Amino acid sequence: MDSISKLAVIGAGKMGETLIKALLETHLLAAEQVIATAKHARRLEEIAERCKVAVTLDNREAIAAAEVILLCVKPQTLRDVLNEIKSVVRPEQMLISIAASATTAFIERHLDNTAPVVRAMPNTPALVRAGMTVLCPGKHAREEHLQRARQIFDAVGRTLIIDEKYMDAVTALSASGPAYIYVILESLAEGGLKVGLPRQVATELAAQMCFGAARMVLETGAHPALLKDAVTTPAGCTIDGILQLEEGGLRVTLIKAVVEATRRATQLIES
Repeated sequence: MDSISKLAVIGAGKMGETLIKALLETHLLAAEQVIATAKHARRLEEIAERCKVAVTLDNREAIAAAEVILLCVKPQTLRDVLNEIKSVVRPEQMLISIAASATTAFIERHLDNTAPVVRAMPNTPALVRAGMTVLCPGKHAREEHLQRARQIFDAVGRTLIIDEKYMDAVTALSASGPAYIYVILESLAEGGLKVGLPRQVATELAAQMCFGAARMVLETGAHPALLKDAVTTPAGCTIDGILQLEEGGLRVTLIKAVVEATRRATQLIES
């Protein structure tokens, strides 16, 4: 697959800057191949200083020479940005949007041309190159466009390609999910504190345990229930802890969290 010749990052907030840094550090792009925009000059100064890329407050100027346009704006501002740039977007340019809830059809309708659109849903662990990104194509996107998008997000973690009908659920599980895990991790560390561990030690133990457990699932391919059973020995202490989790309704509460977040994800932007 040919490399990207020029990338425009529209709305370079935390995720936009993370992607820029990853692409530069993995040598998929050179600094002179990237241009970034933001709403405020101070933010652009920070990006230019840290990433050494070109910056501008003008979104239309940024996309003029771009081969790939990465839309990193919030769902609530996406419509305005699309209306601003649609007259200068060319059919041969590719757009990738990370705006939650914004369908490819929504973007295509506002662009009103045949430019290929790929929808992406990354999550914040991308900041430490441990992200999970899910991609889906719009009606004008072909396999080459999906692979080009995958090339970008592979730089910050794992990438999957799925049908767009699942994207709101992906937002609720994968993108919102780190917050759920932080609550669990914090609670486990507080439990360690309760039984006498120093706070820093308890937090490190809980964090590394979560990391290791997740890695076991990914690398073994085993069902989480089987891995749980391997830890839970007869008459051991683990089963007592699990009984407390079940009595507290942790399993049902987490399921409800994903269901409710999915419902909310459908409402972030008008279809």
